[in-house]
Amino acid sequence: MKGILNELKKYSSEERKRVNLRFFKTGKGEYGEGDQFHGVAVPDCRKVASTFLDIPLSTIENSLKSPIHEERLTALLILVEKYAKEKNENVKKELVEFYLKNKKYVNNWDLVDSSADKILGNHLLSEKENRKIIYDLVESPHVWDRRIGVIATFAFIKKMQFSDTFVLCEKLLKDDHDLMHKACGWMLREIGKRDEKALEGFLHTHAQRMPRTMLRYAIERFPENKRKMYLRAKFT
Repeated sequence: MKGILNELKKYSSEERKRVNLRFFKTGKGEYGEGDQFHGVAVPDCRKVASTFLDIPLSTIENSLKSPIHEERLTALLILVEKYAKEKNENVKKELVEFYLKNKKYVNNWDLVDSSADKILGNHLLSEKENRKIIYDLVESPHVWDRRIGVIATFAFIKKMQFSDTFVLCEKLLKDDHDLMHKACGWMLREIGKRDEKALEGFLHTHAQRMPRTMLRYAIERFPENKRKMYLRAKFT
């Protein structure tokens, strides 16, 4: 959408663009290969999004299809706000279906992390019978689908519902992508913030098989002696 594009350009920076091209791994063979940037900070994307909350889904979809990263992010931030403000459950369901239909454009870790739990995860809090969706996502060959599936469970974690996260993280122990190791480790750490014993139960069973990055993320808040114990995979 021209309006969103023009607003984003007001906040663009060549230096930030250069930084983002490196930070989001846009080089050949990297996970963000070919992604393009205006060089707009996330708070400014949020500022722009707040002025376009009334646009229709067709316009959001056009922005989601943009090759420019910040346009896709802004479109997702608008969709998140629409979902949060919507009171009609049927409309909220339509927003979730729209999100899933367009998930191929949610194609970097920040795009996933800004939207998955806030849209899909929050929806599945009240539709537990439909949580098969996230299990299907983590079986996908596409890393962003798998990340959506795991990060969606952050909404459950905030409500002290941990079982789905544990099951998905167990399924992903053999995943070969570092971004999935980080996503699982992050969700496990969030469980530990709320219930350390629950996290330790998972670790006692799986720490020896966990990718190192996943384990390090999960135990980040533990005291040093306990971190070392898990890193050695020797439990007392």
